[in-house]
This record gives sequence, C-alpha cells and structure tokens, in this order.
Amino acid sequence: MKKLIFGLGLSLICQFAVAQGITAADWSSLKQKEDSLKLYAARIIQGINPDDRLKADSTFTRILMRALKTNRSFQFPFDSLYTISRLYAPDSSFRIFTWQLVINDNVIRQHGAIQMNTPDGSLKRFPLIDKSDVTVSIEDTVGDHMGWIGAVYYKIIQTRRGNQQVYTLLGYDEYNIRANRKIMEVLTFVNGEPVFGGNYFNMNQTLLSSRSPISRYVMEYKKDAGPRLSFDPELGLVIAEHLVSESGEPNRKWTLVGDGDYEGFKWQDGAWLHINKVFNQVTPEGKEPVPNPLRDNGGDIKENKLIEVEEQKPATETKPKTVKKGVKGGGE
Repeated sequence: MKKLIFGLGLSLICQFAVAQGITAADWSSLKQKEDSLKLYAARIIQGINPDDRLKADSTFTRILMRALKTNRSFQFPFDSLYTISRLYAPDSSFRIFTWQLVINDNVIRQHGAIQMNTPDGSLKRFPLIDKSDVTVSIEDTVGDHMGWIGAVYYKIIQTRRGNQQVYTLLGYDEYNIRANRKIMEVLTFVNGEPVFGGNYFNMNQTLLSSRSPISRYVMEYKKDAGPRLSFDPELGLVIAEHLVSESGEPNRKWTLVGDGDYEGFKWQDGAWLHINKVFNQVTPEGKEPVPNPLRDNGGDIKENKLIEVEEQKPATETKPKTVKKGVKGGGE
C-alpha cells in the first residue's frame, strides 16, 4: 500500500513538473534544495548570535542562487520558505525574493533578488544590495539593484505609464531599536535593468504640496506601533494611516503613531496622486451606534425583542424523516 501511495505521489509530481515545463529530475532537485533552504531560513531568524545568523544567511543565499540556475526554476514556488517573502509580478514577468537579517538591535539588513521569467527558462537575476544605511535621503533617491533601499515586500501593484509597465512595491523594514518603516516603492525596468524610485508621486493637490518631490513614500514610526499601509483593490487606492507624534515632536520619527485617520494614493495620469483624507464620512452627533439589549433596565427580558430574534432566524430546521420498519433500504 505504501509503495502504491508513493508511486501515485511521484506520478503527480512528475505530471505537475512537466505541465510547468520542468523535468521531473529538476523538480526533484529543486525540492531537495528547498528542504535545505528551509533549515537555513529558520536559522536566519532564530540564530542565537549574529555569527550564527550571518552564516545561515550566507549559506541560504548560496543555495538559493544555485537552485535558481536550474532550468525553468521560475516555475518552482519555494512555498515552504515561510520566513522569506516571494512575490510574483501580476503579469508573471518576474518574481522578487526578500528577507531580513538582524545583526543587532540597531543593525538590520534586507537581502533579496529579482528573478526574471525568461522565454527559454534560463536564469536572469539581479541581486538586491541594501545601501539604505549609506544613503543620505532615501525619499528622493533613484537607484538600481546595487543601490537598493532594503525592505521585505508584501505586495506588488501593477500599473502603466504610457508603454512603461510600473510595479509598485509595499514593504516593511524593521529599521532600528526605536523605529520601524514601511515603504511604498516604484520598480520599473529600463533596457531590461531594474530601477527603484522615480518621479511617480504627485503631492501637488494635497496639504503636502509644500514638500519637495519624492521618489518613494516612507512611513517611519514608533517601534511598537503598527500603522496601515496596504492596497485596497475595491477602492483602487493605497491606504496609509496618518501619523502623529505622541509627544508633539513630529521631527522625531520614533514618536509617531497612527491616529486612526487615513490618507492614500490613487494611480492617475501615470503617477500616484496623494489624497489627504480618504474616508470623509462622519457620524452625526447623537446617531452613534448603540447596543440593542434583550433585557430592560430592571433586568427583565423584553418579550418583543425575543419575538424579533425568532422571526429573524433562518428557516433551516426540517422534520425528521419517518423510516418504516421492515422495508428494504430503510436503514435498519
């Protein structure tokens, strides 16, 4: 029986591999490498000291790069690498791996790579080199993959400017001991090479119109805060929670927390147009939602409320079937 199950499993794997254009042998090889990658990916996070985490990161990177050299490895999902972000572009033209390495509380690096989807399945990739610690102003910097502003990405949004495909990345950076960052980053490809940042943000129609043009949007905030930066497909907006300083010192980014209000960005005329306030609905005074209790102030049950509850219940109950004894097929 075990041999039969193993044979069926192997057959399904082979069929899937062929369907993806990967040979069964290459699929099996990638699966073995993935098992090793899982071990080192965990050590990058769980290593007890910086040396352990650095060694795990180095070994993980070498194994991953060897794995990506396998023909048509783009089709292999690596979906058991739970601590590694793996995002495919909506048009499947590339995928991007990102992860972070904590050296100490104040030194945190992001690593990654872009793998292109090539017609013949050969490897075309770009390593991502985090240069955020030596970049003077990350908001107005445009760079290639060798001058990357590191982040662990969790969303890709695809838009277009003329004939140029534009990929907007939302990412997270566990920045330092006092603050974290979330980043809204635009990625384009110029002559086949990745470019991060650019003139893709329009702040002119908002309260931020006085600020200098930006090449990426950066939210830096208090370490234990968790402000929202996400894409709402129904609204077609990137939603960003508004930040305020707990101590009245907005220039000290580590004091910023979300205030429950939301700004946003809408793709319009080839750029992300900043919207100062996304949700404008205000509940009128005296119309706030209140509980609808079943008991009155004296603790007695309101009979009319019970009737309303019963009337609102779905009619799902049915009478049990009567089974005649002695009739074949009757269940006895």
